[in-house]
Amino acid sequence: MALSNDVMEVTLDVLDFLAVLFVFSLGCIILAVIIIYVIDRFQSTHTIRRNYPVIGRFRYFFEHMGEFFRQYFFAMDREELPFNRADRSWVYRAAKNIERNIAFGSTRSLTPSGGVIFLNSLFPVLDNKANYRGVSWIGEGFCTEPFKVHSVFNLSGMSYGALSKPAVKALAKGAKDAGIWMNTGEGGVSSYHLKSGCDLVVQIGTAKYGVRDESGALCAAKLQRLAKLKQVKMFEIKLSQGAKPGKGGILPADKVNAEIAAIRGIPEGEASISPNAHPEIRSIADLLDMIDVVRTATGKPVGCKFVLGESGWIDDLCKEILHRGEHSAPDFMTLDSADGGTGAAPQTLMDYVGLPIQESLPVLVDKLSEYGLKKRIKIIASGKLLTPSSVAWALCMGADYIVSARGFMFSLGCIQALQCNKNTCPTGITTHNTKLQRGLNWKLKSKRVVNYVANMQKELEILAHSCGIETPREFKREHAHIIIDARTSKSMAELYPYKQTKEELIKIIE
Repeated sequence: MALSNDVMEVTLDVLDFLAVLFVFSLGCIILAVIIIYVIDRFQSTHTIRRNYPVIGRFRYFFEHMGEFFRQYFFAMDREELPFNRADRSWVYRAAKNIERNIAFGSTRSLTPSGGVIFLNSLFPVLDNKANYRGVSWIGEGFCTEPFKVHSVFNLSGMSYGALSKPAVKALAKGAKDAGIWMNTGEGGVSSYHLKSGCDLVVQIGTAKYGVRDESGALCAAKLQRLAKLKQVKMFEIKLSQGAKPGKGGILPADKVNAEIAAIRGIPEGEASISPNAHPEIRSIADLLDMIDVVRTATGKPVGCKFVLGESGWIDDLCKEILHRGEHSAPDFMTLDSADGGTGAAPQTLMDYVGLPIQESLPVLVDKLSEYGLKKRIKIIASGKLLTPSSVAWALCMGADYIVSARGFMFSLGCIQALQCNKNTCPTGITTHNTKLQRGLNWKLKSKRVVNYVANMQKELEILAHSCGIETPREFKREHAHIIIDARTSKSMAELYPYKQTKEELIKIIE
């Protein structure tokens, strides 16, 4: 009986404590609401909060949460931007090397204008004829050390700084194991790039990070030191990029740690803002001179990257090349799409400036063909080309190689949280917060990079064989149609007829 009384007393004590805790918590909540009410009622910055104290704050919460609810619950598989769920899902499955087949029909509409349809052959090539790899050269006959390329699909420019350490390590190791090249982005070459042993394309941005002298100008000595590294295969002069044509790179101050500052040659803890153009490149002649300077200093292939807007300058470039001689031409041209880019940018530039790759690629290919320079200058296409169908489209149109940035980010586990520039990336890919980076196992993710490339190659071969050709390198414009309206499509070769070169015109006349 005494024990029972003791238990009752303990129970009553616990209940009393919980009651006091409840009253105290309730009081704190009421006090907090009163404080928030007073703050909201008398602040003058936000109209909604001033007119609807406390309750008005939920508007901002729901606005933020709406991004995630739309992605996971409300957006259809094929309608979300910048990348829809169907495309992201294909990359995720390819990277994990799991089932990519679907049943009961396509969820992709086959009638919207601008869509692509590949033309299957009555006699497809047998799969045992697969010969995806093949070998091609960039700069052969014009450089001391031309680049022997094994893959048409490679890794586009993303800087260490914009990307985290484990992300760069995963991509570099994956690129090495997959046999593809990796573009360093304008942030310079880090030890994580070099340790992997992968082939590197060193990008030279407007700020010359990694190859600049104290005044910010191009340093020939630093170029030569980089060129001596066996991993460095090419140099790319970036004139503009898809996320922000006409504006330089933007790296927030909280991402510029001591290591990144040392690699780039800039002050630690200060925002890294690149100029919007190269001060020393103000004309076509200047561009070709810069290409010659870098190629002479390094002996490696040198090209340029840009988003195409007005296109008259391509004629001027080709005429100047023919005047100087083919040796003066860039060894490659990387064409970025106006809807491309992993970097942060003003919305006006992201939304309204530059041509998308679907319009600009045929312009560039046809211009180079018209002047007889298509074989001399390799074309690398970039910008939202991360599925086999989009890569095959670019090959059909005349691209020699395709590079992707965001496709490889998805292979690492990117969830399109749209926080790349805020140092708060939840997957650890674009943040320098070590707590968030902890979840990114770079050794595991490097294998997913390899899987992504392997399955891209496999399905490109499937497409090629279906169209009656042995390898994706054989894709031509006659292998695909572009949808005009709900009932009509036309051959790419008809919509974009091949331009005859001057040599071909002379043969016809003779």
